[in-house]
Formats: sequence, C-alpha cells, structure tokens
Amino acid sequence: MAVSFLSNEVSDLCIGKPALRTLQLSSTAVGDALLAIRRGSEPHLAVLGVDQKSPEKKVVTGKICVADVICYLCSDGNLASPAAALERPVSVLLQKDAGLVRRVEPQIGVLEALDLILDGAQNLVVPIRSVSRKKLHLGGSGGGDFCWLTHEDFVRYFLNSIALFSPIATLSIDALGLVRPATTLAIRHDEPGPSLIPLLRRALSSQSSVAVVTEDGRLLGEISPSALAFSDETVTMAAGIATLTAGDLLALFDYSGSPPESHVRAIKAGLKEKGLLEMLELMEEELSSFSNSSSSSSASSSSDEESSGGRRMRKLKSRTFSIGRRSEEPEVCHPGSSLVAVMVQALAHRVSYMWVVDEDDYRLLGIVTFADMLCLFREQLLPSL
Repeated sequence: MAVSFLSNEVSDLCIGKPALRTLQLSSTAVGDALLAIRRGSEPHLAVLGVDQKSPEKKVVTGKICVADVICYLCSDGNLASPAAALERPVSVLLQKDAGLVRRVEPQIGVLEALDLILDGAQNLVVPIRSVSRKKLHLGGSGGGDFCWLTHEDFVRYFLNSIALFSPIATLSIDALGLVRPATTLAIRHDEPGPSLIPLLRRALSSQSSVAVVTEDGRLLGEISPSALAFSDETVTMAAGIATLTAGDLLALFDYSGSPPESHVRAIKAGLKEKGLLEMLELMEEELSSFSNSSSSSSASSSSDEESSGGRRMRKLKSRTFSIGRRSEEPEVCHPGSSLVAVMVQALAHRVSYMWVVDEDDYRLLGIVTFADMLCLFREQLLPSL
C-alpha cells in the first residue's frame, strides 16, 4: 500500500497552491501587519526573515493572524498602552517555537514531509520557482518563491486514496480512538474573559478553537482564531476580553457590523473601572471609524496632531465588511461518526478539527483533529514500509 505514497513528492501537493503573501520581519509594525492580514483572503500571513547562514536570502520564519494580535493586545502592559503596542515590530507576535514552520524541498517524499507535520510543524514552506517534474511557476505580489502546505492538504491527499485504507475509513472515530478530551480547550460561559487568552493561544498552537460550554458541559458555541480573522474591531475585541465573560464574548465575536450596544456599554464601564483609559479612547475611535467608514479616508488625514495609534486605527477601518453573522454554528460530529464522514465534513467547512458531542443533550465529549487523523494514517502505512 505504501508504494504509491513513496513514489509521490511533496511537489504533488503544491499544484494549484497560491504563492505566499509575506511581511518583512525587520520593517513591519504590528498595526501594519494587522492591516495587511485584512487586505488578503487568507487568515494567515507568512513572516520573512534573514537566513543567518546566507544573509542575502530571505526565509519564512513564522506566521501570524488576527488572533495573534488580539492575544498580544490583551497582555497586561499592552492593555494600558495599546497605541504603543501597535507600533512595535511584528516579531513580538511570533511564537517562540521555531519548529512550527519548516522549509522543505519540493522533491522530498510525501511521507517524509508528513513526518515533519507529525513532529509538530503547522506549515511546510515549499519553494515554488520550479517544482520538480510539474514545472509549476507561480507569481503573486509579495508571495515570492514559496507556498505552504497545511494539515488540510495532507488530509485531502489521504482522502483521495481512502480506498487503500479499508476498513478503517468506515470505522467510527470512537472505535479508532481518535476522540480526545477537550477540557484544555473549553471555557465555561460565566468565566471571566481574561481566562480565554491561554486557551486561545493553545488553540492557535493546535490549530483548533475554544469551546464555550454551560455549567453541565453542553456546547454553546466556539471562539475560533480563524473566525477572528473577520473581526473588524480588533481593539474592541481585546477590550471585550479584558472586561466581559466568555458567554458575552461569544455574542460579541459572533457578529460583524456594529457590536451590540449593551456589550459596548459594559466594555466601556469595565475599562473605566480598570483604569484602561487609553484602551477606551482607542476603542471609541475604532467604533466611530466603523460607523463613519464612508468618510474614514478623509478623517485619517484631517489632523496632523492625532496620535499615531489613532491614525493607524483609522487606516485599519478603511476596509468595510458585510453586516451579519461572522461565523456559523460550530462544526460537530458524534462518537459513532465514521472517519471518512468526519474528514469530508471538516474539509467541506475548512476546519482542521471537529467537536464531538452527545447526540441527545449536545454535551461536549471531546475533539478530533486532523493531526490525530494523519497520525492514524501514518501508523497504517508502517507495516507496508
């Protein structure tokens, strides 16, 4: 069974992949990075640094998303001085684990690349100037010579050959031992917002989400790093985390357009009580810019005396989003769902995990992830190697 996989190169997974949109590590501020993320269609941006061995070369050193910015703004010092935080270099957003992004050559085998994923890499960066036999040439502004591969790409690859893995494809995720406890990714609806930050960072590392549950463990919804990419009120979201409960945050994060007025009043009162007056001022400017988005361009240049943080927030508001729900209900499955059914559902909804709930009372039982699925496929291939 493994012969067909061993004959494929990682370049086979790169066909049709767009070139990376990138940021310069040394010359980009956090606020500019946030603006760049919003201008694109993908939730993440790659960060380019200098190759220590060859300083003339650029290498991808990490990736960032809106959730990284929100977590960063929610740290104690940055809550007090958000404008200064937005001016700091983008390097402050990068996770310290250098293994999250790994470069590979297009000619390495798919299984060798899969082993890097299972060793902890979230993304594999592949040069695409000319990828082996396929002679694929991709352009794209800012993308340069790289594309990247994710867990989703490998799951699609295995799904295309799922017949080779009979009978495990039809077995339930429970029988296959793929359901893991989700306690480290769940928060009760009445817990304070700051408790969300370590969970959100954990969700970023595991490419999953944070479940919001009731006292008896029923799933109410989720706060997803990918959904936060559509957040048009980054400072307001950070201020909400500092002042609201998880249940209120679920409602705040769940809508585009103007946040509910009751939530805005509660956030402002909380910021005043905590003495976070600069955050309050920047939040009010952000909300005002959103409600007057049609005139935000002229407003951004109307005064040379406004703060740099204020100018940046007006720039960030220059792009408008559609009004309505930011996310749908969280994607769920049941312990008896088959492996192939869960794969198809997750791929169709572009998520790398599925919450596992009880069919009767919607109680959260656990989570199944692409990483666990890939580990299972790798184990199935071992006897054939």
